[in-house]
This record gives sequence, C-alpha cells and structure tokens, in this order.
Amino acid sequence: MEPDLFTAAAEERQEKDPAGSPLAVRMRPRTLDEVVGQQHLLKPGSPLRRLVGEGAGGPAGPSSVILWGPPGTGKTTLAYVVSKATNKRFVELSAITAGVKEVRAVIDGARRATGGYGKETVLFLDEIHRFSKAQQDSLLPAVENRWVTLIAATTENPYFSVISPLLSRSLLLTLEPLTDDDLRGLLRRALSDERGLKDTVTLPEDTEGHLLRIAGGDARRALTALEAAAGAALDKGEGEISLTTLEETVDRAAVKYDRDGDQHYDVASALIKSIRGSDVDAALHYLARMIEAGEDPRFIARRLMISASEDIGLADPNALPIAVAAAQAVAMIGFPEAALTLSHATIALALAPKSNAATTAIGAAMEDVRKGLAGSVPPHLRDGHYKGAAKLGHAQGYVYPHDLPEGIAEQQYAPDALKDREYYTPTRHGAEARYADAVEWTRKHLGRKRS
Repeated sequence: MEPDLFTAAAEERQEKDPAGSPLAVRMRPRTLDEVVGQQHLLKPGSPLRRLVGEGAGGPAGPSSVILWGPPGTGKTTLAYVVSKATNKRFVELSAITAGVKEVRAVIDGARRATGGYGKETVLFLDEIHRFSKAQQDSLLPAVENRWVTLIAATTENPYFSVISPLLSRSLLLTLEPLTDDDLRGLLRRALSDERGLKDTVTLPEDTEGHLLRIAGGDARRALTALEAAAGAALDKGEGEISLTTLEETVDRAAVKYDRDGDQHYDVASALIKSIRGSDVDAALHYLARMIEAGEDPRFIARRLMISASEDIGLADPNALPIAVAAAQAVAMIGFPEAALTLSHATIALALAPKSNAATTAIGAAMEDVRKGLAGSVPPHLRDGHYKGAAKLGHAQGYVYPHDLPEGIAEQQYAPDALKDREYYTPTRHGAEARYADAVEWTRKHLGRKRS
C-alpha cells in the first residue's frame, strides 16, 4: 500500500528534524555512490544502476531483482536509494504485514499509473521468503508484464524460499557480508558527518576494533552500538568513547584476541590440543573465545576437519564426516547460527576416541619415499590394457581377489624394496579395534612376513 497522510507527515517531520531518527536511518546513503560494500553489484550498467535511471528504458528496461544476503548488508538501504533516486513511482510492502489483497492493490495502482500518466512503478517487497506460494504467485503477472519492477529482499536462500517462476522472471543479486574495512569507513563517516554525530565524540582504535567485532558484518548493528555508546559517553561528559563505556553499553566484554597476531594462533592451537586431550569443556571455552572475537567461522571449521583426521582417524570413522558437514553448514549459514554447528562438531570430536595411526602411517610412508625407497611396480600389477603389454609381462599372473572364496589373494603388491614394510599400526581405541583385527587378518592372508 502507498503511504497515507500520517506516514507522509511522519516522513516530512523526519526530513525536517533528522536528529530524532536513529543513527542507522540518518546515515542511509542518498546515492548508490555512497553505498558501503557490494561494489560487485554497483558497476556501470548493473541492474541497480539501471533501476535508478542510469540506462535505457523501453524494451530494454530494468529487470526485477531479488536481493539475497545476511541481515545488515544493505538490502533495505539499496531499495531506499532507489526510491530516492528514481523518477518512478515507488511503493514499499513488508511480507510480514502484507498479503495478496495489498499486493493486488499495488498492481492495480501501477496499471492505472502507467496507463493514466505513464509513470512506472517500483515495488519493494521486504522479507519475501515469508510469503506463501499463493502470495508469491500473485506477483507473477505484474512482474512478467512489467506492470511493476520488483525489488524483493530476503535473508533466506531464494532457491528454497522463492517460487521458481518468480526466480526465472527476476535477476538474483547476492549481497556479500560487509568487511571490517567497509564498516570502519561507515563508522568514521557517522562520527564526522553532519547527519551523524558531527565530531561530538571520538572513537579510539581499541574501541573501534571491539565495535567491529560485535557488529559481525552488520552495518545496522554497528551504527546502533555506536549511537548507544556515544550517548553514554556524552552523558558522562566524555568526548571519547572508551572501551569500558562501549562494554557497559552493549553488555559485551572485549575479548583479547588479535586475529592477525599471536592470539589467533595460540587460541586455535589450544582448541585443537583440548580436543586431542578429550577435554570438551576447555575446547568449548576456546571455541567461544574465537567466536566472540569475530574469528572467521570457516577457519575454525577447517581446523576441526584437520583434527578429525589427525587425532581421531579410524577410532571414530564418523568424526571426519561430522567435521566436513559442519564446514559445509558454516559456509551456508554464517554467524550467529554457525556457533551451534561449530559447538556440535567440537563436542563430537572432543569426546570421540583418539588415534593418530592414520597420521603416523602416511608420515612413515612419505618418509620412505623421500629416502628413495620406491622401486618398480611389480609386473603383475602393471597396466595390461594396451597392445604389447602381455609381451612385456605386464599384468601376467595377477590373481583377481573377487574370484577367491575369501576375497583376498596371496600375492605381492608393494615394490620389492618395501614388500615387508608396515606403515599402519592401528590402536584398539573405539572403532579402530575392528580395523586392527582386519589388518592382522589381511596381512596374514597376504603371506606377509612380520617385520
């Protein structure tokens, strides 16, 4: 639905007295050039540039778009910029409060505006993933016939939450999480800008670093925390936002952690060693420190995958699949939900039986190779699928294990120099006991001599 008289009056008051609006609202970009981050979506000729009139219209008019990204990355901001910059009629709906009736009203109004005075309509639909299939279906004719140009925003994967016909009629634009540099520039602009804090307070480096960590790539969260901390500092009569003031304001202590220094490696090392030592509580402590300090969840997930093979191996064959699944989930969902996934994997790995037999096995095998202990592949194992191979003796005398009752043939597989070498020494920990029995049985039936 379009703004009523009360909404228009409120917006007019906000423009005349912006100081009464939240800092995040006051600092909204006025043009696409002021947008922080998302430069991959703002190149000349991009769909968003064309939506604000930077390009041809008519048969090559701008396409409807679906903006997909985490909270605080600028979806609503981009729609706001379009609403201010475009010469088109702009209507905003939220899927939380609107339904098919409201959508149809906008579409009818758009058709009247186009037919009556040639005014095109841009419809911004926030939280489109909250619309049911039937509600999304109601948008199809308007989007297909370009009665409206749709800008839809979602934090959910649109391949699961948006119907295929609507996806095929729109361009999917993926917003990336804002980097620390993106947020740092935004904070510094908010401190000095006339629309912001007008240089009434300063932000020391340590406070800024903590603010970036608690923001977690969310611009709205960063500006909200900055505004609250600035208000607390000014109430104290201080011209600087101290780290203590920020901690008191957001109720979140600064974690001593340098992501580019010793703390990064020390805490990561402590996490892995606690998992290796089966101390689940210590492991969760170090995991929490990394999460609270804003560590990249993908880095943590990579360390867990390494731990699963290095320290657990076949003592728990499920450890590596759990770690890999956690890494895939983390890449898809990000923080804050990724903390649950990392906790799940950390607990499973810490409590799993431990074995480094796989680690020492490949290490010993690689050491022999480096020393030159290789030798030729036994003739009966060589490739025999080409003309002349038989004349060379290749693949001759090879016994096919599946032809034997026990499925194993007493024949030599390793080169002569290594035929009695044993690299894998399984433990009796957890599930690896089964592998210990298996390796003992197979070596016996292979006719191997004990080294």
